[in-house]
Amino acid sequence: MIHTSSIQLPASTAFSADEIHRFRSETTGTRHVVHLNNAGSGLMPDIVTQAQLEHITLESAIGGYEAAALQADAISGFYEQCALLFNCKATNIAFTASATDAYTRALSAIPFEKDDVILTDRDDFVSNQIQFLSLQKRFGVKIVHIRNAAVGGVDLNDLLEKLYYYKPRLLAITHIPTNSGLVQPVQKIAAVYSTYLKSHPDKTWYILDACQSAGQMKLDVQQLQCDFLSVTCRKFLRGPRGTGALYISDKALQAGLEPMFIDMRGAEWTEKGAYKQHPEAKRFEDWEFAYATVVGTKAAIEYCLQIGEDRIWQQVQLMAAITRDQLASIDKVKVLDRGIKQGGLVTFHVAGGDPVNIVNRLLKRKINVVPSYRAFGVLDFDDKGVKWAVRASPHYYNTTDEIEFFIESLKEII
Repeated sequence: MIHTSSIQLPASTAFSADEIHRFRSETTGTRHVVHLNNAGSGLMPDIVTQAQLEHITLESAIGGYEAAALQADAISGFYEQCALLFNCKATNIAFTASATDAYTRALSAIPFEKDDVILTDRDDFVSNQIQFLSLQKRFGVKIVHIRNAAVGGVDLNDLLEKLYYYKPRLLAITHIPTNSGLVQPVQKIAAVYSTYLKSHPDKTWYILDACQSAGQMKLDVQQLQCDFLSVTCRKFLRGPRGTGALYISDKALQAGLEPMFIDMRGAEWTEKGAYKQHPEAKRFEDWEFAYATVVGTKAAIEYCLQIGEDRIWQQVQLMAAITRDQLASIDKVKVLDRGIKQGGLVTFHVAGGDPVNIVNRLLKRKINVVPSYRAFGVLDFDDKGVKWAVRASPHYYNTTDEIEFFIESLKEII
């Protein structure tokens, strides 16, 4: 049992001690673990758990199709809440099974031809990079990486030059990579991309992977200027596992983009040799998904919006900065995060250490962190000269007492 007798907060905190106490009282998991793995899967608020249990109970009582019909308003509420989260219309939102599922559906909609270029960053999510390589193998597309700036993150001048030189079919950016605290300068990337589009309006599509940023900070697709935005809901949004969302712009919908394997949810079979697309983003969904997780995700987004994304972002940055500062003071520990702006993912390497041993010994103390390996980000890890890292990812409901307990435990272990 984890117990925090008092909540001590630095002066720059976004929340009062009473507010954090309330967040923790509404989250059963905080009474059992020091959860520093929010970049993996955040602790669900009790209201999210309850929403799912109630829907599953209803399904068991009256049937799955019938429960979905009875809960139609709650299910449609997911799209409405997600639209508020991203500053778009509900018709731009598709529910998916994960961030990777969302990303794959978007990627499969891009009309690639041989020798088309995918222009991407060096810190892209591992599954995205593997999918690019698969497209290269199948269709003969070319993968070009944007050079990093000295401080980390996309070099905007190199981005501009490569956009005009290659005229890529796809620009692909990962907002916050899974193995680093780096936050890409997506507002500035949007400005560069928008300028480029004025002279090349129909050449390049833009997918932004917001897997790690959703729930940490405000995501406004009108400012981000992306054609697709893919997210998971299990991480900083604190929703259930097996949930994701995909934003599809009006431009992409009106252009007729659709996933490679569209089904009866996304299209109507009109005659023997033809089908008609769903006019909205639902063309990117499948017929079948777990409706209990849809209503759970709706509850998670509502919870996030009620607290306030700007305040959450302030607190996440604060807790991550405290964690980095404390880690940097330990002998043999090297903090690996780069970038002018850094988020809630804190990665570090221990000279002579073993990541599995570190993670398992922390787990015995009810502290949740995870290992990250070179295979998760080959370019990034090679740049940093390490083969592994440990990732700690605090959230707004974590306390400085928990961070201190983690730091002292780590000192004893290494």
